[in-house]
Amino acid sequence: MDHRRAVVGPPASLLPTPGGSPVPDTPTPTSAPREWRLAARPTGWPTAEDFELAGSEVPDLADGQVRVRNVVLSVDPYMRGRMSAAKSYAEPYAVGEAMTGGAVGVVEESRADGVEVGQHVLHALGWREVAVLDAAQARVVDVDAAPASAYLGVLGMTGLTAYAGLTRVAALREGDVVFVSGAAGAVGGAVGQIAKALGASRVVGSAGSPEKVRHLTKDLGFDAAFSYRDRPVRESLREAAPDGVDVYFDNVGGDHLEAAVGSLRRDGRIAVCGMISVYNDTEPAPGPRNLSRLIQTRGRIEGFLVGDHSDLAGEYAQRAAGWLADGSLSLRETTVDGFEHAVDAFLGVMRGENTGKMVVRL
Repeated sequence: MDHRRAVVGPPASLLPTPGGSPVPDTPTPTSAPREWRLAARPTGWPTAEDFELAGSEVPDLADGQVRVRNVVLSVDPYMRGRMSAAKSYAEPYAVGEAMTGGAVGVVEESRADGVEVGQHVLHALGWREVAVLDAAQARVVDVDAAPASAYLGVLGMTGLTAYAGLTRVAALREGDVVFVSGAAGAVGGAVGQIAKALGASRVVGSAGSPEKVRHLTKDLGFDAAFSYRDRPVRESLREAAPDGVDVYFDNVGGDHLEAAVGSLRRDGRIAVCGMISVYNDTEPAPGPRNLSRLIQTRGRIEGFLVGDHSDLAGEYAQRAAGWLADGSLSLRETTVDGFEHAVDAFLGVMRGENTGKMVVRL
């Protein structure tokens, strides 16, 4: 049975009819809280056998802490890296212990000033039904202004990643031609819309199916899009952006990065956010064969982590509110129902089955 469903539209407060939120105000409790643990470190592609669903112990609250029953969880490609023991920018998940990730939940008990029972908070202890955490590690969010899931997507890390990568790392200028890989995913879709809102003259995206290509051009306002499965990326990109690109926002790596280098204009900039095409490789993937072209184009490639640009959060939140209100930025989510299907949702992200942000509704 397919437990996924697509949700498209503006925040609940902007809908013309009541309701609208894809996530209920309060979750339905189960008899005992559960958590997902990493059972084994994957070799190559993760499988369901690498995870374990187990009961969780919920400790008593200390001063300054809250107990939260999660409403919606985020599953993201970066989590694949944390399943490896290799040294990286984030601490690896421990085998046999609960994993972590973005979540929004409702406060059931509070021993913290400024956080009240019944409020919703954004925090990093996903992959479990109930979390106990310091209130300082959570942020109260307004689910009357926007659906809870939006704070995991365009109003959260996803949107900030797109904004920081475009404005600070790639130094987007009005009139630039922008290419986005993985454009039908959570970050890619936000990149394309934000680039247009910031004055890009042309935005091109790649995706993995004709349906996603249509979504980019019909729903998200991309000027052109193509499926990377149809023919070599370099050929499709040359056709979609015949005069070259000024900015490439990389979510895929591999042949997409090589094609972007080949199409880069003078003083072009490449912001490397992710390289999902190599996350499950067991051997190092070959690098682009045309990097010498950066010499003639005076091009620049820079990788980045959104955590290094948290100072932009306030600025982005203000601009995003305006873009949501005027329709420049829209929500697109693929929702998986049921905590027991969280691993299915994660594996679906790795296979590219989502359009927009993939979330798990409890």
